[in-house]
Order: sequence, then structure tokens, then C-alpha cells
Amino acid sequence: MTATADAPTTVAGAPRARHHRTMRKLVLGVAGILGFLATWQLLPTLGIVNPAYFPTATETILQLFVLFGDLEFWRNVGRTLTSWALGLLISTVLAVVLGTIIGLVPFLRRATHTTVEFLRPIPSVALIPLAILMFGYQLQAALLIIVYASFWQVFIQVLYGVADVDAVARDTARSFGLSRGSRIVNLVFPTALPYLMTGLRLAATVALILAITAEMFISIPGLGRAIMLARESGQWTTVYALVIVTGMLGLLVNLIFRAIERRSLSWHQSVRGEEVL
Repeated sequence: MTATADAPTTVAGAPRARHHRTMRKLVLGVAGILGFLATWQLLPTLGIVNPAYFPTATETILQLFVLFGDLEFWRNVGRTLTSWALGLLISTVLAVVLGTIIGLVPFLRRATHTTVEFLRPIPSVALIPLAILMFGYQLQAALLIIVYASFWQVFIQVLYGVADVDAVARDTARSFGLSRGSRIVNLVFPTALPYLMTGLRLAATVALILAITAEMFISIPGLGRAIMLARESGQWTTVYALVIVTGMLGLLVNLIFRAIERRSLSWHQSVRGEEVL
């Protein structure tokens, strides 16, 4: 009787407990931001750092609102997001196709292992001179850097996801006479999807970082170039304001892809387990 009576209370209390945890995370997050801003404000105010090169938080935030009213600022945001989206799209398509093909063929997986392990650690910024030599100071040069960096994030995840198909399930599908296409759709794809979504979320952030980096060093119009121009003209408040914008974009991209990941994997035990907790 006691266990039966307590069960509804436990189930009914679960949403309330989740609400309390969410509110607690929100309060702690806001407190952390306020503490960071307070520290930032005090460092130049007290003369711990040079205010000429490290403006206060209030000055930077005011400059941020000034930028929000500037049309050229929004054009730069659009240019950065355009190169980011193109690079991410190209790298994802290439990584999914190649990762699936190589992952499904053991011979190709063994033959390309050494090459992959050699190419993957090469820093993308090391390819900037090559990109400029090949494409000049053009968008294509930035895309080469973005695609190379984000490609490996998705490719490796797809490769492991395809290889993670349960052997018993694979043999069962073959014994039932399922075609290769049917096995890919009904067995390989559901197994590799969690890996793919993780790789896509990581690649989205990496692609944004490299898009801004390419704009800074290849002088392609965008937020990265705007940061360099502001630095060269000594507009340090604008520099820090633009850096905050890049951080906000990175946070937004991460939140969006996390939401997509949770939505597409709502059936998966990892997401369902988080919802229960």
C-alpha cells in the first residue's frame, strides 16, 4: 500500500524537480555572467590593466549597442554566416558520403587509416598560404580552410558510427535477405545518426571559428576583417565588442545544433535518459 501510494507522488514530482534544476542552472549562469562583468569592469577601473587597451565592460557594451544600429555591421555578420554555412554544408556532404563508403568497406577502412591519421592533425591555419596561392584573396580560399577543419569532425564520427553497427543485427538483416540499400536505411543510418549529430554540432562550431580566422588572415569581408581593421585603427572598444559578437554567434550556433540533435534523437536512449533525469 505504501509503495503504491508513493508512486504517483514520485511521478508527479518529477516535472517540479526538473523545473527546479532548470531554474538553478539559470540562476547560476546569470550569477556567473554578472561576476565576470564585474571583474571586467574593475580591472581597468582600478588600473590593474591599461584602460587604453582594455576598456571597461560598460564602454564595450555601449559600443555593442552602437554596432547593432550600424548596417555595415549586419552585412559583416551576414558575410561571416554565409561562408560558415557554405563551408559546413560542403564538409558535411563530403564527410557523410566518404565516411559511409569507407566505413562500410573494411578494405577501404584499413587502406585509408594511416592517411586519415596523418591528415587529420594538420592545423587548418597552416593551409592559409596554400589557400591564398590557389584561390587568392577570395571566398574560395576561406572555404578551403573551413571545409578542411570541419570535415574531420563529421568524417571521423560517421566512420565510427557506421562501424558500430551490431554484428548480430547485421547478420540477422542478411539472413532475412534485406538488400544493401535497405540495410543502410534501416540499420546503418539509425546506428550512425547519434555519431553524425555529434560530429555536426562540433563541426558547426569549428566552421565558425575558421570562418572568422580566415577573414582575419585572408582579408575577406566579415567580422574577422572588421576586428582587424578596428585593431589597426586603435578602436579597442570596437574590437572587444566584435569579439563579444563572435562569442554570441558561437553560443547561438551551439544552442541551435544542440536543439536539432535532441529533436532528431528524441527516440535515442541518451536523450530519453536526460529527460528522465
